[in-house]
Amino acid sequence: MLQVMFRILGPLDISVGGQPIVLTGARQRTIMSMLLLAPDRVVSVDTLADAVWHGAPPQTARNQIAICVSALRKTFKATAGADDLLVTSHPGYMLFTGEHRIDAMEFEKRAALGREAARSGRPEEACTRFDEAFAMWRGPALDGIAAERVETEAARLTAMRLDVYEEYMGLRLELGQHREVIGELAAFVREHPLREQATAHLMLAQYRSGHRAAALETYREGRRRLADELGIDPGPALQHLHEEILADSPRLTPATDTVAPAPSPTVPAHLPSSVASFTGRNGELATLDRLLDHLDGPGLPVGSITGIGGVGKTALAVRWAHQVAGRFPDGQLFADMRGYDEEAPRHPSAVLDRFLRALGVPGPEVPSDPNERTALFRSVLDGQRVLIVLDNARSFGQIRPLLPGSGRCCVLVTSRDPMGGALAGDYAFVPLHLDPLGQDESIALLTKVAADGRLSADPVAAARLSALCDRLPLALRIAAARLAAKPHWSVRTLVSRLEDQHRRLDELSPDERGVRAGLRLSYRDLPAATARMFRLLGSLNVPDFASWAGAALLDIDPLDAEDLIEELVDAQMLVPLSSASGDVRYRFQDLPRLFAREQALAEDSEDDRRAALRRAAGAWLALASEAHRRVYGGDYTITHGPAHPHPLPGHLTQSLLEDPMEWFESERASVTSLVEQTAAEGEAAYAWDLAITSVTLFQNRNYLEDWRFCSELALSAARRVGDRLGEAVMLHSLGTLEIVSWAYEAAFGHLEPALRLFEEVGEEEGEKGRALVLRNLALCERHRGDLDTARDLGHRSLELFRAVGDRYAEAHVLGLLSQIELERGFPQASLVLSAEAVARSRGLGTVRGEAQSTVRLAEALIHQGDGVRAEEACHRALELVRDSGDRRGEAHTLRALGEALWRQGKIEKAEAVLEQALVTAGMVPDRFLEARAEITLGCVRALLGDRAAAASCFKTAGDLFAEVGTQVWRDRTARLLTLVEQEDRIESADLYELVLP
Repeated sequence: MLQVMFRILGPLDISVGGQPIVLTGARQRTIMSMLLLAPDRVVSVDTLADAVWHGAPPQTARNQIAICVSALRKTFKATAGADDLLVTSHPGYMLFTGEHRIDAMEFEKRAALGREAARSGRPEEACTRFDEAFAMWRGPALDGIAAERVETEAARLTAMRLDVYEEYMGLRLELGQHREVIGELAAFVREHPLREQATAHLMLAQYRSGHRAAALETYREGRRRLADELGIDPGPALQHLHEEILADSPRLTPATDTVAPAPSPTVPAHLPSSVASFTGRNGELATLDRLLDHLDGPGLPVGSITGIGGVGKTALAVRWAHQVAGRFPDGQLFADMRGYDEEAPRHPSAVLDRFLRALGVPGPEVPSDPNERTALFRSVLDGQRVLIVLDNARSFGQIRPLLPGSGRCCVLVTSRDPMGGALAGDYAFVPLHLDPLGQDESIALLTKVAADGRLSADPVAAARLSALCDRLPLALRIAAARLAAKPHWSVRTLVSRLEDQHRRLDELSPDERGVRAGLRLSYRDLPAATARMFRLLGSLNVPDFASWAGAALLDIDPLDAEDLIEELVDAQMLVPLSSASGDVRYRFQDLPRLFAREQALAEDSEDDRRAALRRAAGAWLALASEAHRRVYGGDYTITHGPAHPHPLPGHLTQSLLEDPMEWFESERASVTSLVEQTAAEGEAAYAWDLAITSVTLFQNRNYLEDWRFCSELALSAARRVGDRLGEAVMLHSLGTLEIVSWAYEAAFGHLEPALRLFEEVGEEEGEKGRALVLRNLALCERHRGDLDTARDLGHRSLELFRAVGDRYAEAHVLGLLSQIELERGFPQASLVLSAEAVARSRGLGTVRGEAQSTVRLAEALIHQGDGVRAEEACHRALELVRDSGDRRGEAHTLRALGEALWRQGKIEKAEAVLEQALVTAGMVPDRFLEARAEITLGCVRALLGDRAAAASCFKTAGDLFAEVGTQVWRDRTARLLTLVEQEDRIESADLYELVLP
């Protein structure tokens, strides 16, 4: 995915990699503007409609907004590969910024940094930040977007800019730049004559420049404008300034700079030079500035920068120390504590000896006793303003003797050990965990070091290069240095070398200071059990994991596993993540993962690694199977094989699976990755069992790509090892997927060989598999229009499910037979079958099954004209699907509810519900569902008298039905279109007859 740059501080401008993205139509631009004005916040559909149609939206506004948003999504998907930029969230939509940039947000960030610098006594830096902020403005915010709501929000941005500008001018006056700012301020006041702060700045600049009369004239003109336009006098501050100018108050004279005394020869200045390629880190530098707020306070200010090796802790500490060195006139001390180094860590007593000598203590007077050295150090520093940087510290015990007793000093520590437990409470502690650079900062660093145009000429390759380096400054500098040394290489040449996981660490470790060396230093000091956890976790191809995965890998207690994993977090070898449920998850950065795999290959036998993989896959399988049982009421609708589940303790399982579908959701990426890994490493039984069990998630939440990906990989793995049961199960799974995707002919190609294989397997698993295949073949025949054959296959399937005791599948087939009977023209039989299906599903406690059966019951009631009971059934089904997050089920239910309301003559309500159904179906997405919602919505709009909107719905529905290959429904749509275009009078019954199943 490429980064999208949004510019709203001027005309709306959107670009990717420097290439503009053009939005077609005023509605798209207005909607995009509204979302950009509220990034990461939900903007309701009503608000968007109000903006687009200037407070008078049409009845079709919701549908048209959905169409515009869909078009915007397609645009960003095509140009940037971004499919999660515009998110649907009740009651509207949200622009998810993620890695993308919005100039207004960056303006606010730079303005905040400027204010922070001003508060910290760094006016020159503050002016630089403000200059950067103002440079982003290209004209009036969102100029050219003619929408009152947009203009209102744009005015807020403009007002913010004016406030910041006045602060900026105040700082320049503090810096003595009164002559330089007069022209700027005069033009600003002419444009904004009612802003009293700007008028005051201009008066002060004129007075300090010797133009006393001009300052008084500025006041008179400002007073006149306020009186003429607002009928008020100037405020007290402006009046007081006027009085001081009349009295030539000495307070108005700028302070003159005093010459600092020459530094004493004993004042230490130990800071190493700042890294020339240092890039970004503005937010982190601002965080460290908080240390200055604690100077002269009751506690010693101590800052701690932690992070993985190579993330730039030392460079940041040195850069900040240089920026604030002027605040510490009595000296700056620096020591490399060698906490993580090939040499032994430096003893604090030796560092004290060097510090004391630097502070002017003669060598013979430095005590030999460590405690006496610490006491003398604190005595020398008492009342002094000294900055102490302790780099690469090992532990709190190593730095404790080096901490002064005076709050006038300040200490900054860098370490891989957070030390928070020891520092927090006793000191004015400012912790900072340093993350890798952002993408823009990473590319900027690469460009600085490589020092040519190759990176800017290929932004896609530059972005990939930064990702392959984990955006760690050390790795980025090494990669850029390689480019600089190889001017005949393109960026893609280096990228292709780093893409090879077996070479990447070699490429980034040219000497003892490379990436591998830094990782080895952290790994070297891990306890044996922690090191084994590191190696085996790195061998798992999952993007993130919970601590129970580590417990399965090592076959230990989950709490012991969590302790080992937290040790890896403290060692900066793992990154902790917080999930939506509040549970902690963890992930590797790519380079530490590659190092862990290297160590696993070197230190663990193949048998140990394979056993660990089976235990981990078994833990995921055990949890997935239990989650499936809780969703479906038992081990129904799926077939398990010889893979051994690795059960976790009961209380842990209960806690994890309190919401089974949310657990599946949180493990979705890990499950698909684990299926891929087990399939590739010859563990076919685990691959296909995990794949089929996870259909619970894939089908319920419509992750069809994941479903196909896992099933095809597992199918190939089963065939490679001759696993006929696994092959049959995966063929059936793919057949089911084709049915869900409305590819019925393709489904036959999977289901027929699956049926033969299940017959060969025999026994209970073969019989259960046969029943599942027969059920799906019944669905295929129903789609073909052969309802009698579909009915026969359904009954054969029902008998087999009853024989093997699969009660969930039995209820599902009852619902299918109910639908078939409805389409055969036997509504009473359908009603009986659907009622039985509801009762069976409810008895099992399966939410999804009950919801499906309830919708089929509602359809049977609608067919018989009982709209009231059908509406009640739909509301019950709606509660069930929304509680479980079943979007597909929600779309089906809303469409049925719309028909039930129509059946009762509640046409306006029906239209609103069907619009919801259409939007929900589009989010799934399911073309047939969309078409059914469109065709029904068209009928309702025809009854409301809006024939043009009805015709539009029918045309869209016809195209969708053609896309999924349902000729019968396409013919019905054509007849409906003819009806609304040619008939003078349209009857509800005529329309309804054409949308009945």
